[in-house]
Amino acid sequence: MVLVFLHVAPPNAVSKRYGPQVNAWVYPLFEQNWRLFAPDPDSVNRRILARTARTAPDGSTQVSSWADLTAVDNSAVKHNVFPSHTTQNLLRRAWTSYVDTHGADDRADSDRAVMMQEYLRNIAADRVAAHDHGATFGFIQLRVLTLPVAAQGAAAGKRPPTPAEERLLPWWKVTPRGN
Repeated sequence: MVLVFLHVAPPNAVSKRYGPQVNAWVYPLFEQNWRLFAPDPDSVNRRILARTARTAPDGSTQVSSWADLTAVDNSAVKHNVFPSHTTQNLLRRAWTSYVDTHGADDRADSDRAVMMQEYLRNIAADRVAAHDHGATFGFIQLRVLTLPVAAQGAAAGKRPPTPAEERLLPWWKVTPRGN
């Protein structure tokens, strides 16, 4: 609570001195924005898929098939009378934050970018580990498919279809348990 207080309090000597440490703790957990009052709906649908790799006892690399993490989230929301905000937005917002802090080359140029990369990696690794019932793996890779939302009505027939975009992230090292 002290860190949240320092984050939202007016500028003072303590919050100025410890600003980077406070922000490093607050931002991944308590993002602040004005979208409640001025929502910006997504104009695209994203599917985030993950696959894992592990080294077999004989030294060969075994790569799993792609797991659709977005489909798991969508299913949890669709079949729940009271879906949680976390289920609906955690993975999607982690991806948005990753894109905001990384260029097209997926290189982290700041401490915040490194933190967002680790955040996205950990969410994906936790989801895959839970889905595979605790299977161990040493690497994870994400693939993000971005599909435009079709326009409704007469305007839809006048525009050419926008192609889907695919972004393949590099392999990330994870602990043997996957996080």
